[in-house]
Amino acid sequence: MGLDSTLRLLAKARGLSPTDIAMAIPKAGAATVSAWLRGEKMPGKEQIDALAKTFGVPAGALLGEIASALDPARTRGEHELLAAYRELTTRQQGALLEVARGMADVRSARKRTVD
Repeated sequence: MGLDSTLRLLAKARGLSPTDIAMAIPKAGAATVSAWLRGEKMPGKEQIDALAKTFGVPAGALLGEIASALDPARTRGEHELLAAYRELTTRQQGALLEVARGMADVRSARKRTVD
């Protein structure tokens, strides 16, 4: 999920309008906040920190998608898996995690017997 989607969800969850958000953000008017919500502009570091404080989340949570997209340690498959996971319901996510953990446990057990 991109920063714009994250901001829209947080704003909706807290019942905040672009004007409400702008009042809490340095050097940002309602038009600028609206542009962030539409994904047309990106806030700066100072504004990200203020947004995180306004929404009560770590700044890293707002930038998670951006950071993961730039993480060279992740493979394309990992990015695709994460994107697919985020489209699932909470129940489906739990089931998928259970399957993945089971598969990892089997692999770990096989590796221990070989060593």
